[in-house]
Parts: sequence; C-alpha cells; structure tokens
Amino acid sequence: MTTAFICCHSNVRTRKRFYCRKGEFLYSSVHRGMSAEAREHEALPAKPPRAGKDVKCLMSQDSDFHHRRKDVRKLRRAFGQRRCFLGLETRTELVWEDWEPGGEFTKSLVLRNVCNKLHKLNIRPPETGFFQSFVPHTVLLSPGISYSIPVTFKPLQRCEYEDSIEFQSTEGKFPVNLRAITPSHSLKAPESVLLPLCAVQHSSQAQFLLKNLSKLQTSFLWDCAAPFRISPARGLLKPEQACSITVVFEPQEALVFQQQAHCKFGEEEAWTDSCSVLLQGGAKFPHLQLKSPTSTEETDHRGAVLQFGPVAVGHSLCKSLEIFNPSLVQVSFSLSRLPGVAPVLGSEFSCDVTEGVLAPGASLQASVTYSPAEVDAVSVEYLSLTYRGALSNAQIKLTGRCTGPDVSLSSSVVDFGSVGEQQSAAQTLQLLNSSSVAAVYQWELNNANSVFSIHPAGGTVPPQSRIKVTAVYRPRSVLAHCRRVVCLILHREPLFLDLVGSCHSELQKPATLEPGYLKLLHGGHPGDTQPHPSAKVEQLEGHAPMLEEPNKTANAAVVRPTPPMEELFRVYTGSSELFSATSPPHVSVTPLELLFHHRLASSFSTDDSSSQYVSIKNHSSCKLSLVWTLVKDSPFTLSPSSCDLAPLKSTSFLVTYAPKQLNTLHGGQLECFAFRKVSPGVGPPGPPWCGTVRVIGHSFQPGKEHFQPNCSVTPTNVRFPALAVVSYRTVLLQNNGGQPLTFCLDRRPDSPFAESVHVLPSCGLIQPGHHQILTLRAVPTEDSPKQGFTVSLRLNAADFTQKLSVLSVLEKPRVSLDCGHTLYFHPTAVGSETQRRHHVRNLSRLPLRFQWNVPESHLNLFCVKPDAGVLHPNESSMQVWSFHPVSEKTHQVKPTLTFWPVQSDGSEISQLTLEVVGMGSYGSIKAENPVLDVGEVLVGTSRLIEVPLVNDSPCPVSFRLTVQQKLTGICSASDSEAERRALQLHSDGGTIHSRCKTTLRSTLRAGRRARYLWTISYQVLDAKGFAPHPPQMLCEVRAEGVIPVLQVVDACSSGAAATISKRHMWKLFSLDRFNEHVRSAGLSFQMAPKQCSLHAKVLLDFNFSSSSLNSDPSEFMLMFQNPGSVPVDWAFLLPENHQIELDCWTDGAEFSNVELHEESEENPFSISPCSGTLLPGQQRAVCFSYRHDLSGSHWLPVVFRLSHGREMWLNFRGVTASLDQPCLHFASSQHVFTSVAIGDCSPPIQMYEIHNSGAVSGRYEVDSAALLQLQEDNFNHPVLRCLNPRGKVRPGGSAVLEWIFSPLEAKVYHMDVPVHIQDSSSTLLRFEGRGLQALKLNPSDSWDCEATVRSVQRRPFPGQVLFLSEDSVSLGDIPVLVPSSRILFLTNTSHTDSAVYTWLFPQQSLQISPERGRVRPGGCDLCVLTFTPSDYPTVYQLDLVCQVTPEAELTGYHKALDLWEEEKKRQLEEFMITDPNVFERLILLIEKEPRGLPRGIRKGKTLPPICPTESSKTADSLCTKQSRAERRKKVRIWRRPEPPRPALLHLNVAAQSHAPQVYRTHLPEQFRKHCRYLHLMDTERTASTPPPAGQPASLHGPGTDVMMDILSSLLRDILEDSVFLQSLRTLASKPLVYHPAETSSCSPTPTPLLPASACGGGTARPAQTSPSERVPVHAAEAILRNTLQNLMMAAVKGELVITAPPRGVFLPPPSMRNRLRTRDRRQVDE
Repeated sequence: MTTAFICCHSNVRTRKRFYCRKGEFLYSSVHRGMSAEAREHEALPAKPPRAGKDVKCLMSQDSDFHHRRKDVRKLRRAFGQRRCFLGLETRTELVWEDWEPGGEFTKSLVLRNVCNKLHKLNIRPPETGFFQSFVPHTVLLSPGISYSIPVTFKPLQRCEYEDSIEFQSTEGKFPVNLRAITPSHSLKAPESVLLPLCAVQHSSQAQFLLKNLSKLQTSFLWDCAAPFRISPARGLLKPEQACSITVVFEPQEALVFQQQAHCKFGEEEAWTDSCSVLLQGGAKFPHLQLKSPTSTEETDHRGAVLQFGPVAVGHSLCKSLEIFNPSLVQVSFSLSRLPGVAPVLGSEFSCDVTEGVLAPGASLQASVTYSPAEVDAVSVEYLSLTYRGALSNAQIKLTGRCTGPDVSLSSSVVDFGSVGEQQSAAQTLQLLNSSSVAAVYQWELNNANSVFSIHPAGGTVPPQSRIKVTAVYRPRSVLAHCRRVVCLILHREPLFLDLVGSCHSELQKPATLEPGYLKLLHGGHPGDTQPHPSAKVEQLEGHAPMLEEPNKTANAAVVRPTPPMEELFRVYTGSSELFSATSPPHVSVTPLELLFHHRLASSFSTDDSSSQYVSIKNHSSCKLSLVWTLVKDSPFTLSPSSCDLAPLKSTSFLVTYAPKQLNTLHGGQLECFAFRKVSPGVGPPGPPWCGTVRVIGHSFQPGKEHFQPNCSVTPTNVRFPALAVVSYRTVLLQNNGGQPLTFCLDRRPDSPFAESVHVLPSCGLIQPGHHQILTLRAVPTEDSPKQGFTVSLRLNAADFTQKLSVLSVLEKPRVSLDCGHTLYFHPTAVGSETQRRHHVRNLSRLPLRFQWNVPESHLNLFCVKPDAGVLHPNESSMQVWSFHPVSEKTHQVKPTLTFWPVQSDGSEISQLTLEVVGMGSYGSIKAENPVLDVGEVLVGTSRLIEVPLVNDSPCPVSFRLTVQQKLTGICSASDSEAERRALQLHSDGGTIHSRCKTTLRSTLRAGRRARYLWTISYQVLDAKGFAPHPPQMLCEVRAEGVIPVLQVVDACSSGAAATISKRHMWKLFSLDRFNEHVRSAGLSFQMAPKQCSLHAKVLLDFNFSSSSLNSDPSEFMLMFQNPGSVPVDWAFLLPENHQIELDCWTDGAEFSNVELHEESEENPFSISPCSGTLLPGQQRAVCFSYRHDLSGSHWLPVVFRLSHGREMWLNFRGVTASLDQPCLHFASSQHVFTSVAIGDCSPPIQMYEIHNSGAVSGRYEVDSAALLQLQEDNFNHPVLRCLNPRGKVRPGGSAVLEWIFSPLEAKVYHMDVPVHIQDSSSTLLRFEGRGLQALKLNPSDSWDCEATVRSVQRRPFPGQVLFLSEDSVSLGDIPVLVPSSRILFLTNTSHTDSAVYTWLFPQQSLQISPERGRVRPGGCDLCVLTFTPSDYPTVYQLDLVCQVTPEAELTGYHKALDLWEEEKKRQLEEFMITDPNVFERLILLIEKEPRGLPRGIRKGKTLPPICPTESSKTADSLCTKQSRAERRKKVRIWRRPEPPRPALLHLNVAAQSHAPQVYRTHLPEQFRKHCRYLHLMDTERTASTPPPAGQPASLHGPGTDVMMDILSSLLRDILEDSVFLQSLRTLASKPLVYHPAETSSCSPTPTPLLPASACGGGTARPAQTSPSERVPVHAAEAILRNTLQNLMMAAVKGELVITAPPRGVFLPPPSMRNRLRTRDRRQVDE
C-alpha cells in the first residue's frame, strides 16, 4: 500500500513526498507547494534497508532532499490495475506522465458494475481547475453496464499535480486519485554489496548493475575510500540503460570493513542528488603450508626437508610436494629459490610450479626433479613460498647426493707366461660394478698396433653386475713384453692393469718376466692385490726400467704415492716435470701425438706431409734396445723398426702415413718397447719400458667432403672445484654415426683460458658406435671467467666442432651468520640455561668443514652444538648456543668460527669472529592473588581455576609446581590425608619469560563436602631440571565443597495435632537425624533418577502421632530451607511414583501383604507440595497431612529425593484410635537423662512425657519390678526412681513422669523400663544416663538441652497470624526458688486484621505478663516470661501454649452468639397463638452438635454407630410429639455458634535448677546476682523442706544438718562483724531516691537483714521497718525492668538502633555549669 502526504499551493515552492512501499526507497523531489503541516507529517523509514533489496534514486532539483524508496516500474503496473469498490470495478488512480505546460491531456476513467443490483452514484468532480470532468451529478449503473468518464488535465507549469474524483452510494464512498508527475533522474543500485572474503594485500571484486530508471540522461560520479575501489568511477547512462560496476576490495589489514560508497548523479557537474551503497568486506591473513609425504621437520623449525637420497649421475628423480591453503581466503603465491649461491651452469633442482593461486582449503601438487651432474657431490637448495600479506614464509629444503659407478678389476696383473713365436695366449678377468649406477669404461689400448689386446675395448657394466674381459698376447718378436694398460671409467678414477708376457722360439729362449719384477718396478709390495679405483697408485707408467742396484730399489719404495689421475696424466703427456717428486724419466718420446693432414692453430707439431719424425731419448746410463711393434697393412709405418740407443743419446724414427684407402679416417697408437742391454752373466734384463705415440690422419682428396659427424658429449657442462689444486673431470664422447670419427683439441688463440684446461687424449679415432672417455685437467684461477669458457674439439679434420662449457674459477670460502657479528642472550636465571639459535650458511661452491673455538675460560658458561661439521654448498646449519650463568653479572666472549674446504688439507683456513653476550640474574615468580578464594563448588562437578602468575624478574624462570591439600570441616585428619587431591594442575611446571604473565590452569573437582585449602609452591629449576632450593609458597587456593542441601528450620502442627509442641514434633519426625543425613554427603548418588535404588536405606520415621477416629486431620508444617549456595531440587516420591515393589518394605516390618495392598489403595497420608526447587537461602513450607478416617496403624514408604539423584527413605507412620479406646504414646522409646555427678545428695528430678491423643482417658503404670531389679544390681542403691509410677492421662492431654537418676559409678547406664498401658500392650522404654565424677556447669546462660530445636522463628508459616520472637527459651542453670525472666514479642503478620491471644500456664511457677491481649495489624506486643523453680533441683522441659484467634472471627462469634441467646430468651419468654391453617416458619435451637457423629459418610469409610445418641433421641422425641399440622410448618434448625478454633503457639521453656550450695560452688559469679533472694534460700527453710515423694530420707539426714550448722556459724560471724554493721548503718542513713505511691502486692516481703542485737539494742526483738524503707530495692528493680522493656519495644518497632555507636556529649565549661546550677537553685527556692 502506498501512502503519500500531499499539500498543494498555488505558488511555486518545493514540495517533497514520501512513499513507503515494502523493501524499497524512492528518492524524489519536485517543485510544488508544501505546507508546514505536510512537512510535519513526513516520516522516515522505521527500519533500515535489508541486503538484497534495490535502492531507487530519483533526481531532485532541491538540495534539501530526503531519501525515499519507490519502484517506478511497480507504480506503473499499479496504475493499470483495476480493483472493486462497493461492487464497481475501476482503476485506483489516473496518472499523467508525458505532458507539457499549456496543453490539454485527456484520459478516460471507466466504471463497471460487476454486481447484480442497480447502483446509484453521486459523483463529486475534481476540486482544482487543473483536472476537469464534465459528468452528471448522479449516474445509474445497471448490472454489467460500464460507464466512461473523460478527465482532462490542463497544466500551467512543470510541477506535480494531484486531485481526486469521489464516488458515493448508499453503501459508502471511494475516491479515485488523479495525479500528474514530472520526469526526474532515477538510478537503481543495490542497497549493499558483499565482497568475497579476501586475504591481506590481495584483492577480490564483485559486480553490480547500475540502471537508469528515468527517461533522462543521467551522469554519475562515485566517491569511494580505500580499501574499496569502484570502476568505472564516472559515466553517463541513457534512459533505461544499465552498466556493470566493479568493486575492487584491496585490504591491507586483517579487519572487517564496512563503509558507504556515495554516488552523485544528475546533470554533468551539477550533482543535485546522491545515493549510497554499503560496501562490506572482510580480510584475513593468508597462510600456506608446504607438505611432503617424505618430509621431516628440521630441528631449527625452518620448514620441511625433501630428501632425494642418492641419485645416479646422469639420471633424474622426481618427487612431489604439496602446497596447502588451510586459510579461509584465496592466496596468490610464488615458489622460488632462496637467494644464496647462484648456480652458474644451471641448478640441479627444477620445479614445475613457480606461481599459482590457491582457493580456501585447496592444495596443489608441485613436482621437483633432481638431476645431479657431479659425482659424490651433495646438492642443497631451498625453496621459499612467498605470498603477499604473509606473516612468515614457508620454506622447504631440497637435498640430494650424486652417486657414480664403483668398478674394480678381479686382478691387477695378467701374466701370460712364455708364448711361442707367432702364437697367442689369452686370459680372462672380470670387471665388477658394485654400485647402482651403470659404469661406462674404455681400455686405453690400440688392439691392432700392440702385442696386447683386450676385448671388448669399451662398453658398459650394468649396476650390481660383472662382465668378462679377455686379454690376448700375440708377440711378434722373441722378447719379454710388459705394459701397464689404463681402463678409463666415466665419472671415476681410472684402473690400471699390468700385462706381462714372454716370447720364445726354438732358437731363443729369453728369461721369463716374473710379475714380481713389476712390484719392484712400481714401488709396490709383494702380495698386494688390485687396489680400489679410488685408491692412490704409487707407480707411474712410462718410466725407464730400474737399472740401479737392488738396494736402490728399496729406497724407491718410499716414494710418495701418486694419485691415479696424476699417473694417467703422466702417461698421456710424458711431462718431465711430473717426475720431479719421485725420479727423473729414463726414456722420453717426443711428440706423443702425430696428426696427418690436419691444419690446427696450435703449438703442436702437425703437418700436411705424409711423414713425420718421432724422437726417443735415453736419459739413463745404460744402453737400450728399441723395438717398434709393426702391424701388416697398417697405414702407419716406422723406419727403422728397431735400433740401439746409447746412454744419454737420442734417436729419431720416421713415421709415414700411407693410406691404402682413400676418403677415410685412420688412427691408432704406435707401440715401442725399450730393453736394457745386459751382458751375459750379469743378471736378468728386467721389465722393458713401453712407450706409445697416438697418430690420426685422413685420406680425403681435396674437395671431397669429409664425413658428417654424429656425436654427443656427456656432460656438456664441466665444473671444477673452486680450489687452487689440480682437479680432473671425465667426459664421454660418443660416436653415434655409422662412420669413424676423429677428434682433436682445437686450441684457438682467441680462447686463452682454454689453454689452462688439458684434454686427455687430445686426439684420437672413434669407430662407429664406440666412445672415447676424455679426461679434463685444470687448476682454477681467480682471473678465470665467472661464467665459464668454452673448449672446442675439431671433428673429422674439418670445420666440425664440438664445444664443452667449462667452469674453472677459484673462489674463497665464504660463510654467513644470520645473527650478524653479535649474539645476545636475554637475562638468564643463575643455574638455569638459555639457548639461542642462529644459522651458519655456506655461500661458496665448496663443501666446507667448520670448527668453533670457544675460550677455555668460558667453556663452563657458553657452549655451541654442533661445534664442528661439514657444510655443503648453499647449505645452512642451525647452531644452538647455550648460556649457563653461575653468577649474577654480565658475561662476554668472542668465539672464533674456523672453516676450510673439505678437499684441502686444512693448511689454509678462514676465520670469523662472533661476539656472544649474556647476563646472569636471579629470578622468581609470584601470583597476582596470593590467596584465591574460589568459593563454593558443587561436589561431583568440575570447575576451571585460573591463577595468573607473574614474573617480574629480568630473566625467564623455569619452575616446578607442587600442591599440598588440606581439608577442614566435617572430615577428619585421616580422611584428609587419604583424600585424593581435588585440584589437578594442567601443567606441573613451565617457563615464564621475563616481565611476562601466564595463566596457571587447573581443574577443581571436589569429592566431598569439606573446606579445601591448597598450598601451591614452586621451585626454580636449573639447566638439568633439578631444584637446588627448597619450595617457596606461591599462593593459596581455597574452596568449599558443597552439595545441594536442605534442612528443616522450623515446624508447627495444626488440626488434631495442634496440641503437640515443637519439641515433641521434632522428635516425632526425627528432624535432627533428617537434617543430619540431608546436610551430609552420605546419601547415595543415583545415575538414573527415574527409578529408586534399594541400596540407600536411610530409614527415618515420620511419626504423625495418633488421634481418635473421625477427628480432624493431623497436619504438620515443615519449613524447608536451602542453607547452601546452589539450588536444590527436592521431591517426595510415593510408592506409585518411585516404581518399587512394596514387598521389599516388609523386611523386618509387621505388615502383611493385604495391609500393604490396602495402604496402597487408600492412602491417608498426603504431601503438599510434593516437589519443588529452592534457591540459595530460599524457604518453603511443606504440609504433611494424616487423615483419621480409618482406625488402626498406618504406614507408608516414601522416598525423599534431592538433586543429582540423592535419595533417602522415609517411613510415614500414624495411628488412628477408636472412639472408645485411649491412645497413649511416647515421643520416643529412647530417652537420655541429664548427666548427674556421683555422690550428689540432691540429684535433680527429670521429666518424661506421655501423650494421650485418644478420645477417652488412659491409665499407665511403670513396672516397679524392673526398677527394683536395677536397685539390687547396684548394691541396693536406687539408681533410677519414678516419683509418679502410675497415673491417668486425660484425652488430648499429657502427663509427666518424674524420674530421679542417681548414679553410683562414673559410667553410662542403659536401663530398660516397661510401662503398662490400660487396655493396650506394654511399651519398653530405654533410658540412658551418664554418671560423672564431678559436676561441671557451664558458666554461660546459654544452656539448652534441646539445642537442635530452632528457638527463633524467622518466617511465619502460611496462615499463621502471630508468631513468637522465640519458640524456645533456655534459662540455663539457675538456683532453686530464684525467679528468672525473659522478654518475648508477639508479632502480627497481618496488616489488616488484629489478633487476640491468651496464654495457658501448665504450672503456677511459670507466668507470662500480660496473660492475654490484642495485637494490632502489623504490630507487636511485649511479653515478660517469669519462671520460679521449685525448692528441689529439677530439670525442666515445659510447654507453654498461646491461643491465637483473629479478632474479626471472635467479634463475629460474639455477634452470632448474642443473636442466638436473644432468640433463645425470646422463645422462653414469649408465646403466640396463631391460626393453624397459616403456615409459619419455626426455629429449632440446638445447644451443641451431637458428639460422636461422623463428619461425613464417604465411600469406604466406617459407618456411624447404629445405636442412637442422646442428642438424636431428643430430636426424635421432638419430632414425634409434633402433630401433622405442625409438621406442615417449615422448621429451621439454629445451632448454637461455636467459638472459633484458636491457633496454638507453643513456647518451650528449658531450665535446670540446682541447690544453693551446689550453685554457689560451681557458679560463684552467677550466684552474686541472686543475693537479694537469699531469704528464699534460707537454710532453715531448706532444712524444713520435705524431700520429694519417693526420695530416700538418707538424702536429708545428718549431712544436711552438718551443712546447716556450718552455714549458721558463718552467718553469725558475719553479723557480728562491726565493720559490716557500720556499713549497713551508713546505707540506711542515706536518703531515699524514689518514693512510690504504692508498692506492688506481688513483690515478696523481704526479711530483716539485721537482728536487734546488731543494732545496739539490749533486747532481741524483731526490727520494725516501715514499708517505705523497703521500697527503694523493689522500686529500682521495677524501674529498670520497665526501662528495659521500653527500650526493647522501641528496638523492635525500629525506633531505636541498639547497635548504633554512642554519641559524645560535650559539657559546658565549669564556670558556665556553676552559673547554671546557681540559677536552677534560685528557681527551686522561688
């Protein structure tokens, strides 16, 4: 429904209209008049717009615009809608939209009668002149007829117009609105835009539509603040055009952002209206994790480790890691290497993921590939996961080790023995590969040009396998041959094999060459086997035979061992400088390589000719014989083939290249053996020396294209260690083509660094499918390029080259410490230990060995782990420094980090100094609250306890906590020690940083009801976790375990039990034991509260006493109170509620199943309410009722249940006696006497009550036989006597059995005495009494033999009018015959009704003043209780009854009684003679209700007696004497009104009186208060007092007379004392203070204090004292008593605050007081 507030004016003014439609706003402003009243009626939207709705904004030309909600399209649809009004269908309004001022615009309004009756319409035309309609005043429309009304709109200016046409019929009227609207700017945008949750420093975006709802072109401009950004920020919208707006959210903080984006729209640069969109976005911190199935956490907690393990060289291993996004936002990340050692020739690790975007909860698998290239090198890299907004970046460590082949020979020497000329010998040996990597090998031996050959010459040994190799010896001349052959292993050091053989013929048989000669030749030892490939070999191939004597050979054995690679280089180059360390060469060959038809820009001898010379020089002092090995059909020939060479001479040989095949490649090795010329008889010539010359050549004709090479080099990148030592690397050159391949090192002058690298061999021939293992030797230098250089190999003697990338740069070892040059320890507690972590990173390409050196003087203070180790390139190692102070001061040390390359010998080291500073101090902790009082805790529940701990010291403190528990309250000390500790600490130790706070959390679970005290102590721990000092107290935690408890605080009775006192009722219901069990924790806890358990039988009797049949129900009201601090739920469950079989209650009971069944059907007991909940401190009265409808004993099992399933069994018992039977019962069958001292001459009388609740009197008799038997058992001493052993108890009354307990021994007596009851069974009473050695009296007046009965009533019971301030008065120990008084108050709880009370006195010795009275509404009366004990010691338990009757009921009773008496008098004095035919109403007066009639006859009740009673007989006689005419009269029975039944208040008075001498002996201070009653305790009167009936005369015999004589003598001495008599005369001469008009008659007359002789008279006559002389003593007492009563009354009324502090009174100066005193005297005299 649309509501508009409109007001029109002729003048042009701004008018604003507010439309309220569900969920929409409309912003509009038009030019039109608007009154003040209309402005006041404008309203704002009551509720804020909700998300998801559209906001429509209409352009306004007024700056004072209001935000409105309106949907133009919906309004337009509404314009075309038709509705029914009074049976007529028409439009609700007519709207003109497109119009211009000055024109006329007409529309038709159609009315249609859609009902079945004729309509007569009165039409009111538009009121303004802008809308005109020419229609008749009245129109009649028949059913189904339509009527069209033309309406013309004539505007004068551009503004909004509004009017209406009203239609009226007999049924009502309705209007049709006429409106003309102007076009305005209107934009539609969402009310709010919620952007997706975004990560900090990331961005998210959302889009919404901004639509122009108007017919005008609308420009817009957005104004938005960070972190939001809107694009496009400005634009122009055509009519009905929409554009998409993008909102970008770029948060920089993790917050929830919410702000308005304002949009100005309208004409360009003339923004007159605006709207706003609420932008909402939330930002959170991003977080990514790096995970790997095989990752393990490092000790430095820097991230995970991805172990690749050993990977074979040339192979790759791929492993995956997971990037997981556990956050709630989308995260863009990048995965890159951690900056460090930049790989020059490429990294050995590669990852396929470098960046990406992870959605919340998504994960991405990234593959990492490890491709090692350097054998025995450990590769380490770190991948860092970086993303914007991260609090910390995740890292993962990548590590792997490159493994190479491990190859060995089965034998290092092959001895062919002696072989005949032109014959051959072959032997096999094995190549063993014990690694998991395939081994590529090659024998450096030309099988075609040598007497030795090995097959196969090269190949691959599979992993963990072996292959057989065949060595063949084919000698061509009769000589002894010996040659060391090299087996090249790719990525490993070479192996050496010694081949030995001898050739003989039939004519020549040279000496056979033994392998032992090789041992001596190479410096080995006999018996040595083939060394490991990596082992160092001492011998070198290529040196001359040892021509010296054997003693020199022994000296040569100590030559420094030569590494295998060095020996290989010596073989290849023959350089003399290599032998300087051992021995000079004996034979040298120059050159070692011959290249035919190769043109190279190098220093080597190369020639295009087909012949070249080779020179051999003899450096020894022996003559040598040189023999070349010639092969037929070889393209290479030598001449001469052999010759002799004198010592220190050289010779040349011509090598000719004569290929027999053109256009091909040739190559090989020329082999030459040198033998020592030995004279006959000198000895064996020794092993020969073997030298080789490598030759290559080609036979391509000029212009002929050489073979296209097809080869590969592995690896293409060669890296040498960055050390200034000779290093070797191996490269595999593989011929993959079908043609032979020749190579030679291309030494170009433009590559000077290439000359620093030696390639061995530098030339050679590779057959198709074969390979050549090249060995590179280099010494890295500092001036070498950092990016490496290129080494080229020329292939096939043409322009084909193969390039190798070589990196040979000398680097200095570099390490970095992430902590800088100083490491600070925060202050540390003396004796404890603090650790700091930092990382040492190797920034060089060399594996480094490091060692920390700490000064010895500080080793006990500072230590680091690990103190030594190896750092691989780019590896970071965590160092843990420990600081252990031993004193309170600052310690400073400068340890040194020494590091050097692992490959070096450690001679050149580098050092880095780190300064470590630490301070030692003493620390301690404390609790914010030294004592924490938790309060009360429910037993069985858990509570979290938090104790704030503070460390104010400058150092962290590591501590250990201990808790000691102590229980106080209801538990014993042994239980406290055995009790399980209820306070369990979540952590028994920890560390608190300096100046910090932590929370010690613990769980408290109280196991019992007690007060708990926990003492929490702490001990400061040292570095080893030991506590060197004793515990120190930290805090105390106190709590009290409570349980939901309930207790009875008050009780009262009514109905048939109204005469039962509170003390008696307390025993009947066993309320002491009930409270004890309920307050204790001994009740069982049941988990299933719906069904009771039989295991918790706390049987208590609720004895409802007894009463006669058909009497009022016995009602007992118990006031339950929750004394605890937790709510308690309670319930009384009857047998039908607690789901238990009644048979179980017959255990030990005298009830049959029939009786139990009857009890369950007819339950005389009732409880109201049966359940409830009591809040802490709350009280609730529960009524227990027992009906006396059935005679007999009744019994009912009831379960009393408390919170948490705690149960207690109750036994409801009651007796209903017949009308003709007495019902005597006792409060309890057990009674405890007051303790009596042995030897007491006057043991007190003690009382025991018998109650008769029946309708007739009952007699009792105490069995004297039991008492006589007791006397005989105690040496004929009457231990127990009954003063009234028989008697009669009136109906509804009680009798007191008086007992005297006189113990003979100091022990506890248990006495069973039967009591016989008339016409009933006997009752056995069990008495208990204790004999004391000496009487002990309490000096205080708070003696109370019934302390458990509550004496003060705090809250009245429901329906109770008056209540006493005290229900029980304890007078304590008092002397005999001395009156005692107490003040009581009767308070009226009603504020509207008065109450009348009357006191009933059980004895004359007990008086209350006033005896009766009236208490006004809300008032209270003061009563004075005076008790005067008898002259014999007695223990008193008296019940004083106060009858309370509401005054209104009593007034009504008296009024009704007066009317009844008047009617009775009238009937006695008047008589009337009337017409018998006139019926007259008669009134029959009845004095009293016939006794014994039942109150009503109910189903199942005992019928009334059949025999008529006296009252019924009288009524029958009256009825029979009436005539028939009289019976026709209406008779009305008017019974005599009965007085209202008063409510009874019981006051229990307890006291124990003692003989004067006993009282004075034990309570001397109290005895002085009763000096004024000495005349009542006169010794003569006491002596003349007869003993109580039944008391033995021996108790008042000679002992009493002796005491009386002693007392008479003492009194006589006092009265003869002159000083005492003078003081009495002084007192008598003082003036009287007060002269009362009359004295109270009840005041006792005191006896004269002084005899006549004492006053100085000669004759003894009684002193005559006037009454006025005795008045001051009693008058002062009366005045004080009245004053105290007035003060107490004022305090009760609230007029006096007794506890208020005293006020100080400032007296005037003495001079002023004298003047005032003189003035007062003058006024008195006048």
